[in-house]
Amino acid sequence: MTTLKEQFVIPKRYNTWSMALMGVGILCLIILFITHGAKSDQREQARFWASLLQNSVYFLLMTNAVMFFICATTLAWGGFQISFRRVSEAISTAVPVIGVISVIIMLVLVFGNNHIIYQWADPNQVKASHVLQTKSPFLNKGFFTVWTLVIVSLWWLIGAKVRNLSRSIDDKSLTVEQGKNFTWTNTVWAAIYLVVFALSVMSTIPWLWLMSIDAHWYSTMYSWYTWVSTFVPGCALIAIFIIYLKNQGYLELTNEEHLHDLGKFMFAFSIFWTYLWFSQYMLIWYSNQPEETTYFIDRLGSRQNPSPYKGIFFLNLVINFVAPILILMKRGSKRHYATMTFMCVLLIFGHWLDFFQMVFPAVMKDPVTGQTHVPFMLFDFGIGLGFVGLIMFLTGRSLSKYPMIIRHHPFIKESIIHHT
Repeated sequence: MTTLKEQFVIPKRYNTWSMALMGVGILCLIILFITHGAKSDQREQARFWASLLQNSVYFLLMTNAVMFFICATTLAWGGFQISFRRVSEAISTAVPVIGVISVIIMLVLVFGNNHIIYQWADPNQVKASHVLQTKSPFLNKGFFTVWTLVIVSLWWLIGAKVRNLSRSIDDKSLTVEQGKNFTWTNTVWAAIYLVVFALSVMSTIPWLWLMSIDAHWYSTMYSWYTWVSTFVPGCALIAIFIIYLKNQGYLELTNEEHLHDLGKFMFAFSIFWTYLWFSQYMLIWYSNQPEETTYFIDRLGSRQNPSPYKGIFFLNLVINFVAPILILMKRGSKRHYATMTFMCVLLIFGHWLDFFQMVFPAVMKDPVTGQTHVPFMLFDFGIGLGFVGLIMFLTGRSLSKYPMIIRHHPFIKESIIHHT
């Protein structure tokens, strides 16, 4: 193992790309602020803040899903991921930074004067709506703030603990007994993280951050749907970095077998996402209750009056279901670097589009006519690229600080000889 390249040196081109993407994001942010955020009209302002909300929450939940991947495989005592675990750990270091950005944006929306996005934060609108009154024990400024701060802090602290445990054995070999203790400690902390994850991403957090934008609507499947829509691109993000590092001569112990398994995760959970997409849509359509159908009316409209989001709604299905089932079903495609790179980029964009249609239809609705419209998306996409650059920067910095191979991990041999 002495010949392995264990220390990542950030290439100049990598740094240039990360800085350029962050520059694009900042430029688009400034333009969107000038054209919308600085306007006196609250609906113009809401269009600006909706873009920040959509992008920050999407990339926060996506990078946090990478820590979920680490902890879920740790709890299962899986060994295949150990050879590239440092990649996953490096990506997860973006959670605290993007978490702070997201919290600031959401607290501005809750405590500011513009309540178009979060209508439940406006006392006058709550008084005028029986539905908002019944939800007020849950949808209120105090609960939103405390729970958001608690959850993001727990993601940050427990994620840091999991990473530090991994790094603690970089400079020492373990006896059999020490290896057992190390494995057990990792398992305990992974379990703690997954409990927090279940109480947040798999339940309450999507209700608060996203579903409350359509505050009069509810769905029992929304949180699971949101989770899967970030877990798939989270796996795709890991795969992209693995392919990049392999092409740079790193991760010699990671091979097409490991990439194949990541491809299987992407394929399987794309199918699960589709199951949730169809179940949520079909049950609401079949039940045909006004308090439930309002969400899909904004996104689909009717035969006589189709919604401008209808194309995005079904394009979302084509990218996130049709493409994976046609391309990733084959064994060879999950082992081919170019095919996997294409699918990873496509799925990250596809689920970004999913979050776009989660956020914007309610924000862009005219209060008089009830009609919604699709805003010019170029600057929203540019802000998204800024977050991509930020993830690249933080991941590269973390990779360069620590050995890329966990030599003394009890499961490293299992990872080396792994085959599907």
